[in-house]
Amino acid sequence: MEKLKSVIPETLKLEISHSTIDELHSTCSSLLNFFQNLPLFHQMVRELTDPEKALCRKNKEAAMEAKAKGNECFSKGEYSTALHFYSQALRAAPSDVEDKEKNLVATLYLNRASTLHKSGLFLESLRDCSRALIASPAYAKAWFRRAKANSSLGNYEDAIKDLTVSLKIETSLSGKKQIENELNMLLNKSRLSRAIEKPDDDSSDERLQMELKCVSTTTKGRGMTSDTDIPLASLIHKEDPYAAIILKNCRETHCAFCFNELPADTVPCFSCSIPLYCSLNCQVQAGGEDFSLCKDKYRLPQELSDDLEQYAKNVTSPDISSSSIEHAAEHKHECQGMHWPAVLPSDVVLAGRILVKHIEKQSCGGVDSKVNRILDLCENYEKLSYETKLEFHVYSIILLCCLQRFYASKFPLNSAITSEIIMLLSRIRVNSMAIVRMNHPDGRQNLDYNATSSVEQVQVAQAVYSSGSLFNHSCVPNVHAYFLSRTLFMRATENVTAGSELELSYGPQVGQWDCSERLKYLEERYSFICQCSGCSQLNYSDLVHTGFRCSKPNCSGVVLESCVAKYEKEKLKHFKGPDSLQQYILKDDNIGEVASHVFEQNDYNRCFEPGHCLSCGSFRDLPASQKTIAKAEIRVRRLQEAVASGEIATDLVVDALKSIDILRTVLHPFNKRIAEVEDIIAQAFCSIGEFQAALKHCRASIEILEKLYGENHIVIGNELIKLASIQLSNGLKSGEDNTSRTVAIFSRYYGSHADNMFPHLRYLKREASTLK
Repeated sequence: MEKLKSVIPETLKLEISHSTIDELHSTCSSLLNFFQNLPLFHQMVRELTDPEKALCRKNKEAAMEAKAKGNECFSKGEYSTALHFYSQALRAAPSDVEDKEKNLVATLYLNRASTLHKSGLFLESLRDCSRALIASPAYAKAWFRRAKANSSLGNYEDAIKDLTVSLKIETSLSGKKQIENELNMLLNKSRLSRAIEKPDDDSSDERLQMELKCVSTTTKGRGMTSDTDIPLASLIHKEDPYAAIILKNCRETHCAFCFNELPADTVPCFSCSIPLYCSLNCQVQAGGEDFSLCKDKYRLPQELSDDLEQYAKNVTSPDISSSSIEHAAEHKHECQGMHWPAVLPSDVVLAGRILVKHIEKQSCGGVDSKVNRILDLCENYEKLSYETKLEFHVYSIILLCCLQRFYASKFPLNSAITSEIIMLLSRIRVNSMAIVRMNHPDGRQNLDYNATSSVEQVQVAQAVYSSGSLFNHSCVPNVHAYFLSRTLFMRATENVTAGSELELSYGPQVGQWDCSERLKYLEERYSFICQCSGCSQLNYSDLVHTGFRCSKPNCSGVVLESCVAKYEKEKLKHFKGPDSLQQYILKDDNIGEVASHVFEQNDYNRCFEPGHCLSCGSFRDLPASQKTIAKAEIRVRRLQEAVASGEIATDLVVDALKSIDILRTVLHPFNKRIAEVEDIIAQAFCSIGEFQAALKHCRASIEILEKLYGENHIVIGNELIKLASIQLSNGLKSGEDNTSRTVAIFSRYYGSHADNMFPHLRYLKREASTLK
């Protein structure tokens, strides 16, 4: 797209970059006229949409080549590599071609099932056998392989049925003999099936506990409230997305529909090679197609008993037909191998999905030219950067051309539709949500501080939630948002009185970043200046978050850098005078402890002098302090790198201990960086088996974070998992108490979904119960 943008005349670029909403029709018309006469533009559109040039279409030759490589690796016992090649072959294989008189897709699923079985992945092998049979129901070898997988799982009754069907289909004498031998062995085994272990979870049926309403607020436009009091941990909102799209960097690791992590037995798209899915159900829901058109020539024999016929039907024709899907198949218009969905930015492809969903809902033939009606949400077009305005113009025209292949009559290439797409992109920019997944241990491994230290949120998809977007932001939120599959859940994290606005965090929170960082991020990303209580009122966390220690011994005051002092001084404008400021300090003893000098001043302009203690006024040489910190950080980074590599030398730990002592002499005791270094040292001690020292530094880190976030914040819950892990692995009774506290915090944020979101909690609770 850079090449296309570079040829746009400078006068037109200038017109677009300074355009307002009212001028969009004019700028879009000018750019459309320019592109219509530009060969480069038409060449680009052809490359993105022409089926003959499609790079992502199915390809039998590529599939056969990958299959051959998989077979070679399988014969050598290189099962992991064979699995890769078979999955690659499935991604490229057309659904309607044969290989040695067998459906190619069915053969590939069967080959991969054998590889998965050899790798000990019996459930995954079973699923692949079923997929092979959905594509080719009369595939005797697939029924036989399915029996082997069921037998390995302890599902003997199903295994016997699989073999019985296989016996009815098999035509060769040697094949029948092999099946009969396997049947005899199974009949001698126990017929009691061992149930596949599944978590005890009825949480998906948890109901909303109150009705919310959208209201107008004085400073934030629309917002969400409740007419009734909301108890702590109540589930207040649940919603599926209007439209969603997986991020490009997650296409190989997460399902393109439900966004969960991909298993070993991935399912490719039916008609192109772009997306991967975790199951056939997700593939059908996303693409709207299944194998029903390809299986007629592979019918089951007629002589099966009624019970066996029903069993075979349940296996080969599961109830995942696209006709039962309530929503529009969001990937269908992107398919057929055209690669524009793989090339265009995710938010542009998401806009296409929103437009198509709108079209599919239309009962009449014509398109509603006011596309923005489908998303009655705020926009920020006139606050966009010049470069972004130009990008939106170009991408809107390109997207419109791509959609015309499916919806030419409903998406005319004109300035009216183009300008509406630009407004839609603007709405997506400020209203879409990042769907995240927790990257954490699976809960079945031994308790390990290093494993729990790696818990992090990973953004995997982008989605628009029509009602969820109406919740406003606060850096001190009373609502927590999280995702199970595609579904958005919101839960109250404190008791909320009737009529109070329900606010979630759009990213930054008090304790996580200081005020200056939060304000900058929110203005750049969402085009508003935050005026929540965390950004408009003095709070302890913002004062000490990046603060320095007073140079005077025994003084607990904080010293601020100029950029932090500037924003903290702005907060004083909300006070009417020294008396109101004094009343405020009485409500929070912590603020008075670190900034008592502020409340003794009559001149607010002198309250926050950079480099001067806010309690006693003593001066600290900040440039010299920063040099001291930089030297200490060198040794901390060395230890951090050693922890990551797993090779920790004792001298590195000793050096890091010296560094944190130096940091404590320069930084405020509750500066967040000290907590981070304490955690690194705790992790290092745990790695070398020094658990008592690890406990000491882990507790020190938590003590600081409790001051910054509050005792019941989810961040504290994450840290308590680490502490409890050390305690329980060493048989310490204190681990039981910290486990209980951890469970209480996670229940506050995730309710009945806590164990699903953090499987490690289950293991903690099991280990804690053994100490009683």
